Amino acid sequence: MTSFQQARIDLGCRLRGLREAAHLSGKDLAERLRWQPSKVSRLENARQTPTEDDVVVWAQAVGAPPEVTDELIARSMALLERHDDWKQRHRGGLAALQEDIRDLEARTTLFRVFEPGIVVGLLQTSEYARHVFRKVRRLYSADDQIDAAVRVRMQRQEILYDRSRTFRFVVTEAALRTRLAPADVMRGQLDRLLAVSTLPNVGFGVVPLAAELPSAPVNGFWIYNESMVGVATMTKDLVLRDPDDVAFYVRAFDDYAKVAEFDESGREVIIRLLHHYR
Repeated sequence: MTSFQQARIDLGCRLRGLREAAHLSGKDLAERLRWQPSKVSRLENARQTPTEDDVVVWAQAVGAPPEVTDELIARSMALLERHDDWKQRHRGGLAALQEDIRDLEARTTLFRVFEPGIVVGLLQTSEYARHVFRKVRRLYSADDQIDAAVRVRMQRQEILYDRSRTFRFVVTEAALRTRLAPADVMRGQLDRLLAVSTLPNVGFGVVPLAAELPSAPVNGFWIYNESMVGVATMTKDLVLRDPDDVAFYVRAFDDYAKVAEFDESGREVIIRLLHHYR
């Protein structure tokens, strides 16, 4: 057994002990956190590495004192900063990763998302998602759970129709031109974007190729409410909660949104790309 896995087992046991001390069953805790019960089991049994967000909300749900919360955060961050963190997370299964993201989204009412190289997961068609997951599986040697991962990703999209939530997506035209799937799949994906862009609680903007960018689009990022930013790199998922970090990404999002085309103008860009793929 590696030291990484032993540390994950120890953290899982610590989380279980706190839950039991609070006289909560796994199902009770999952309901409080709006998680799938399977996630509680995965974390307690060291089949998945808890994120900082996971341990914070867990501690809150079981009424842990601040010093215990700090301890859990330190343990979680130590695991996530290990060299093999992404490899371990993907080996836990593609579907499990999608469940994690859905849990976070369930606690969010305002989404602001910038993506420079891929269609946002919440807006993907099942076939586009399938091709993306195949590439993820190859790159990270992830468990072959593509069907389950696609199913959960499609279930995640139900949140788009919740009028109590607001979504603002900004993608580059380059992202819509990037061939991550065959032409017929790309056409279906663009049709999907046209439909979603008309939802009353969704703002969908496209940054045209000809637009002068406010900064280099190094990576995508997700802003959850006003409190957290998720930044994906090739080897790590960064979770940022420092107010200065959040404010920085809010400004960056606003800068990209200023040069994006929304509503009918944005749909005109998509329609031009549909002709391109035809």
